[in-house]
Amino acid sequence: MLLQEKFEALKDSIRKSGSAAIAFSGGVDSTFLVRVTHDILGDKMVAVTATSSTYPERELNEAIKYAGDMGVKHLIISSEELDIEGFASNPKNRCYFCKKELFTKIGKVAEENGMEYVFDGSNLDDNGDYRPGMKAARELKVISPLKEANLTKADIRELSKELGLPTWNKPSFACLSSRFPYGKKITIPKLKMVDEAEQFLIDMGITQVRVRHHGEIARIEVSPEERVKFFNTKVMDKIGDKFKKIGFTYVTLDILGYRTGSMNEVLSVEEKTESGEI
Repeated sequence: MLLQEKFEALKDSIRKSGSAAIAFSGGVDSTFLVRVTHDILGDKMVAVTATSSTYPERELNEAIKYAGDMGVKHLIISSEELDIEGFASNPKNRCYFCKKELFTKIGKVAEENGMEYVFDGSNLDDNGDYRPGMKAARELKVISPLKEANLTKADIRELSKELGLPTWNKPSFACLSSRFPYGKKITIPKLKMVDEAEQFLIDMGITQVRVRHHGEIARIEVSPEERVKFFNTKVMDKIGDKFKKIGFTYVTLDILGYRTGSMNEVLSVEEKTESGEI
């Protein structure tokens, strides 16, 4: 299917929905979905952003700016994952608890605002990784218009560029909880360590970054093409000094670079299929 055919299929699907509340993180996918939905439904849609200790302030500020620039109705709610029973212990299906809480709350927002559906920004590429949050989405009847239109991340970036959206080349982002190995307890102090470390690297000019928290070890993942930026003793010393001040004892650079869902590499195929997501 050609890209424009996918785009028309998306618009037809949104048009038929009539009204929707959209889970809006300010990322590539949800920003594109909010823009297209607003273009079609106007005031019969609302963008909903959930704040929590796993969602950096920089991402919230960008979501607020993007929503304002697009002129959409934007509501901010609280959804503190660490308060959810079972989440902080970081089980393999951690994302299920998070998404169930999030989509339940957005469902209430939809009901209060007279919106018939809840949309999320999942795309076709999300079928290729372990994503237990999809189970929660199915249980709560959340619609994924981008996925249903067979749009990939590359498709969404291309269409976003055509629409003039500033997110067309924005680096991928996942909540800070994804920086911890399964089974390792997630706490607010640890989340703050990761957030501060990633912000430091972003301020240094690194665009795609993850700081994985392995106890006293920080494992830095950056896009493959950005690894060369670290091959300078002054740069390495600067990063090492900062990370030690943040609280890490050892600092490492993952030689393979950033890849989606690297924490899932320890899971067996059987574990990944337990929830029916792969």
